[in-house]
Amino acid sequence: MREILEKKGFICDMDGVIYHGNKILDGVADFVNWLIENDKKFVFLTNSAERTPHELSMKLERMGLNVSASHFYTSAMATAEFLSTQAPGCTAYVIGEAALTKALYDKKIYMNDINPDYVVLGETRTYSFEKIEKAIELVNKGAKLIGTNPDIVGVTEKGIMPATGALIAPIEIATDKKAYFIGKPNPLMLRHGLNLLGCHSADIAFIGDRMDTDIIAGIESNVDTVLVLSGVTSKEMIADFPYRPKYVLGGVGDILKD
Repeated sequence: MREILEKKGFICDMDGVIYHGNKILDGVADFVNWLIENDKKFVFLTNSAERTPHELSMKLERMGLNVSASHFYTSAMATAEFLSTQAPGCTAYVIGEAALTKALYDKKIYMNDINPDYVVLGETRTYSFEKIEKAIELVNKGAKLIGTNPDIVGVTEKGIMPATGALIAPIEIATDKKAYFIGKPNPLMLRHGLNLLGCHSADIAFIGDRMDTDIIAGIESNVDTVLVLSGVTSKEMIADFPYRPKYVLGGVGDILKD
């Protein structure tokens, strides 16, 4: 545990690590306060594209944690960054929440439902057959299909809910086109996190609850990985994968235990 405590910086997933839906997890408050009190560099890296950094900051504030918006980086922001470097001035047809649209606007990527360069999909609660139909039409016309993240499900206080990977599947099947996913396990996300912290990979610990997104992203980015069992992965499931995390803990609060 001393090796983790001595790290200069921490990159943390959120769902399943910090909270489930609107319920903060045990030990999280102590861990976050320890990060702040010990002047650790840290960023919360989330595959969710539903909320802006400010909204995520407010969400944690409602749970009793005071963390500024500068400590958050989302797959919506990573998607906007990727598209702006790939095709500056491009346009997109977007299926997602306002946070995704804002991230794209911030990078001067504007909405287009006639002949966009990209169809972009993130988590949303306004999913409809009409939107799927439109996305299929545009992809068949030549628009490139982008997913903010490949997660099939997400964990909420109500249990398992469908995420971007599940929502984008009908479009992939109907068009016979595979989406390119920006979020973890794509190392792009973790590299953005490292850049925000300004730390060398050897000085960082990455904490996540998913073997197939968090842990593999950390391994491929040469960062020490910490799997917490407070999310979707059980200890028994680790053996199903051909790789393993460096550390396995019950939750982030265990980092501070003697």
